[in-house]
Amino acid sequence: MAEARCPASCGELIQGWILGSEKLISCPIDWFSTVEVCEGKPESNERPRMRQMVNQVLQHYELPSELSQTLRIRFDSDIPVAKGMASSTADIAATAVATARHLKKRLTESELAKLCVAIEPTDSTIFTDLTLFDHNQGDIVQSHRWLPDIDILILESPERLDTTDYHKLDRKQKLLDSSPSLQTAWEQFQGSAHKKSRRELGKAVTLSAQASQNILPKPAFQDLYGLIEKHALFGLNVAHSGTVVGLMLDRYKHDIDKVRHDIAHSDINRFYPYHHLVKMTEGGVR
Repeated sequence: MAEARCPASCGELIQGWILGSEKLISCPIDWFSTVEVCEGKPESNERPRMRQMVNQVLQHYELPSELSQTLRIRFDSDIPVAKGMASSTADIAATAVATARHLKKRLTESELAKLCVAIEPTDSTIFTDLTLFDHNQGDIVQSHRWLPDIDILILESPERLDTTDYHKLDRKQKLLDSSPSLQTAWEQFQGSAHKKSRRELGKAVTLSAQASQNILPKPAFQDLYGLIEKHALFGLNVAHSGTVVGLMLDRYKHDIDKVRHDIAHSDINRFYPYHHLVKMTEGGVR
């Protein structure tokens, strides 16, 4: 038996047309999908992409495909599905690593990326470092060894959006139109990582969120932006292919009760009735 777990993401720090293609940097948080792979008959409640990943790993190691039916998958996940929180990436990445461990093998992060992208567009939560990643092709562009000390007040909408459906949309022209903003956001992100500045990071993240409004608008966006300015929060991040948004802050420096009060007495609460205080965490499969 072997186990692995992969973190969720509160949307993305940045996402858009950067350096010639659509790329992203995920925002890993301390919610997880945990997967166990052991000997046994497959169970009926497993998620289909998990089984697909088991088969991918067997093929990667040139092992007989028949072995798949001798492996049981069990999982437990904190992550809401179809909200833009990398639930599917967490499922399949944890499955890949748990399967490899069960087989007494080890996957590198680049190998894991290729396996995941072969199944679906993949979030960069699979990497230990904050990584600019081509989530469609599986190319690692640049990594930054920095874990910002940031809390996020997640505002969750009851609405769902399947990421697969999002990627079917013809959005290339809108991505290209927003590329100057994303180039600026990318440069700001690099500067924030170099200086280890949460405030600069927040500016980059907010700029990417604003550009995303041209592609997948978030309800009450101006009210959300107003909260950032009123309470001097670090920034506003969004799920570029989902429905959640995040207020980036420091629970010891910002008055979260006042932020929650303002949310409760505005249209924001109508669109985002569920609130969760989480912590940014290191990415990568544990």
